[in-house]
Amino acid sequence: MCAIAHSTQRDMNIKDIVEQALANGYLTPAMEAEVGLICDRFSELSAEDYLALDHLNNALLAGQVVAKPYKQFINVMEELVISEALRRVAEIEATCDRRLDIGDIAAYALNRLPPLYATTEEGANYQRQRARATCRS
Repeated sequence: MCAIAHSTQRDMNIKDIVEQALANGYLTPAMEAEVGLICDRFSELSAEDYLALDHLNNALLAGQVVAKPYKQFINVMEELVISEALRRVAEIEATCDRRLDIGDIAAYALNRLPPLYATTEEGANYQRQRARATCRS
């Protein structure tokens, strides 16, 4: 639960953040983090802040405000490389005592492969197919 404080003691208050989210139609990760910091920093919230949070919650539930994801795109190549590295490392470690660092292996491979970014699941599926086709040729 939120720790509570008077809005006048903060540089940016919850009510202002909520009003901005309602006006924009979205809640950014930065806005969400600021609300969290305010809640963590103080021992009391004003009635106004509670009402604003309730209004934001209702707007999120009704779809009037959407929470923007922290990552709006993915590099499908990362997913493919890590998956393959995990598979290969498991095979190698099953036959010898040496422990391999997946992070080092993935970074080495990713620095030598082209990125394949996507912003939607459809785009990610396309990039996966493209990567598989490229690897087969």
